[in-house]
Amino acid sequence: MSAIDDLPPLREVIRAHALSARKSLGQNFLLDLNLTAKIARAAAPLEEAVIVEIGPGPGGLTRALLALGARRVIAVEHDARALPALQQIAVRYPGRLDIIRADAKAFDPRPLLSGERAKIVANLPYNIATTLLVGWLSVEPWPPWYDMMVLMFQREVAERIVARENEAAYGRLGVLANWRAETRILFDISPAAFVPPPQVTSSVVRLIPREKPEACDRRALEQVAAAAFNQRRKMLRQSLKSLPADPARLAAAAKIDPTRRAETVPVSGFVAMARELADIRGEKRNTPE
Repeated sequence: MSAIDDLPPLREVIRAHALSARKSLGQNFLLDLNLTAKIARAAAPLEEAVIVEIGPGPGGLTRALLALGARRVIAVEHDARALPALQQIAVRYPGRLDIIRADAKAFDPRPLLSGERAKIVANLPYNIATTLLVGWLSVEPWPPWYDMMVLMFQREVAERIVARENEAAYGRLGVLANWRAETRILFDISPAAFVPPPQVTSSVVRLIPREKPEACDRRALEQVAAAAFNQRRKMLRQSLKSLPADPARLAAAAKIDPTRRAETVPVSGFVAMARELADIRGEKRNTPE
């Protein structure tokens, strides 16, 4: 019996179902049910919550979410080997666990939500974690179908997510994440807690989507941030030359000096430049040839 329910300990589950972690799938199993419960509690309140979990594997976090009161968990697992272990959990918590075999990168949970907003809680596979996050932050229309994300990343990626101007990790991901969400690193997890242990520390990050981010076109924001950070050591007047707009005009719209570098510009500055870029494109479309 485990610490949170009457199902077998996770090590027994892994042995019973031959669930060796596969590097090709970015798998590192978290076997400490006290830690999985800590992650689940970070998504509180769980009572009546609908949870979308990506990559549940043997189901440690799944069990914690259900044991702590989640009304429904939609578990999206690509690895068919894990399905029998998850099915045991479904039997223990009847009617509360939906097991979906799918590639998370192509999975849209909205048809399963019936208009309800969910929470995304996951120990994400390292090899697709950033791709998944960017996809969720790029959802249209906004506000999105979720009202919270509690996600585990490599510590380096977590620092990029929460970084703001004048911090070493600040870049394109930080601009997008902090434009659309309130971000915070909650706690770290040692490599020793995983099987197999990764070579890096992991961090749990909470993102709460802003109901009304500063208005701008998301694609324009991504383009401005990409141009600026692709040549982050250069001044904006040089790095923004790859855009179809005068860098000086973009900088002026944000009330910043074009001799500044990307890492010194706050999210609001990138938003202002993105709005100006969108306006310039509109002017060009409306100009007779």
